[in-house]
Amino acid sequence: MAFIRKFKTGSGATGVQVCYKEHGKVVKTVHVGSANSENGLEKLLKEAQGIIDAGKQSLFDLSEFDKK
Repeated sequence: MAFIRKFKTGSGATGVQVCYKEHGKVVKTVHVGSANSENGLEKLLKEAQGIIDAGKQSLFDLSEFDKK
Protein backbone atom coordinates (compact mmCIF):
# COMPACT_ATOMS: atom_id res chain seq x y z
CA MET A 1 0.00 0.00 0.00
CA ALA A 2 1.33 3.43 -0.91
CA PHE A 3 0.34 6.79 0.48
CA ILE A 4 1.44 10.42 0.31
CA ARG A 5 2.97 11.96 3.43
CA LYS A 6 3.18 15.72 3.97
CA PHE A 7 5.33 17.13 6.77
CA LYS A 8 6.95 20.36 7.92
CA THR A 9 10.70 20.61 7.41
CA GLY A 10 13.10 22.34 9.75
CA SER A 11 13.13 25.40 7.49
CA GLY A 12 9.34 25.71 7.58
CA ALA A 13 8.70 24.33 4.10
CA THR A 14 6.28 21.47 3.46
CA GLY A 15 7.92 18.19 2.43
CA VAL A 16 6.22 15.50 0.35
CA GLN A 17 7.07 11.80 0.42
CA VAL A 18 5.57 8.66 -1.05
CA CYS A 19 5.60 5.91 1.59
CA TYR A 20 5.03 2.20 1.05
CA LYS A 21 3.65 -0.01 3.82
CA GLU A 22 3.75 -3.78 4.22
CA HIS A 23 2.18 -5.52 7.20
CA GLY A 24 1.56 -2.18 8.92
CA LYS A 25 5.16 -0.96 8.72
CA VAL A 26 6.71 1.59 6.37
CA VAL A 27 9.25 -0.31 4.26
CA LYS A 28 10.19 2.30 1.66
CA THR A 29 10.07 6.08 1.44
CA VAL A 30 10.61 8.17 -1.70
CA HIS A 31 11.23 11.87 -1.12
CA VAL A 32 9.47 13.88 -3.82
CA GLY A 33 10.58 17.34 -2.69
CA SER A 34 9.71 20.32 -0.53
CA ALA A 35 7.79 23.49 -1.31
CA ASN A 36 7.44 26.93 0.22
CA SER A 37 4.22 27.90 -1.61
CA GLU A 38 0.78 26.41 -2.22
CA ASN A 39 1.49 26.30 -5.96
CA GLY A 40 4.72 24.37 -5.43
CA LEU A 41 3.01 22.02 -2.99
CA GLU A 42 0.26 21.30 -5.50
CA LYS A 43 2.86 20.36 -8.14
CA LEU A 44 4.64 18.03 -5.70
CA LEU A 45 1.38 16.33 -4.73
CA LYS A 46 0.56 15.70 -8.40
CA GLU A 47 4.05 14.27 -8.94
CA ALA A 48 3.65 12.03 -5.88
CA GLN A 49 0.29 10.78 -7.15
CA GLY A 50 1.94 10.02 -10.50
CA ILE A 51 4.56 7.91 -8.72
CA ILE A 52 1.81 5.95 -6.97
CA ASP A 53 -0.22 5.53 -10.18
CA ALA A 54 2.83 4.29 -12.11
CA GLY A 55 3.13 1.36 -9.72
CA LYS A 56 -0.51 0.27 -10.01
CA GLN A 57 -1.58 -2.68 -12.10
CA SER A 58 -4.74 -2.70 -14.15
CA LEU A 59 -7.60 -4.65 -12.62
CA PHE A 60 -8.59 -6.09 -15.99
CA ASP A 61 -6.56 -7.04 -19.05
CA LEU A 62 -8.33 -5.26 -21.91
CA SER A 63 -5.58 -5.83 -24.48
CA GLU A 64 -7.62 -8.50 -26.29
CA PHE A 65 -10.21 -5.87 -27.18
CA ASP A 66 -7.56 -3.67 -28.82
CA LYS A 67 -7.01 -6.27 -31.56
CA LYS A 68 -8.64 -5.48 -34.89
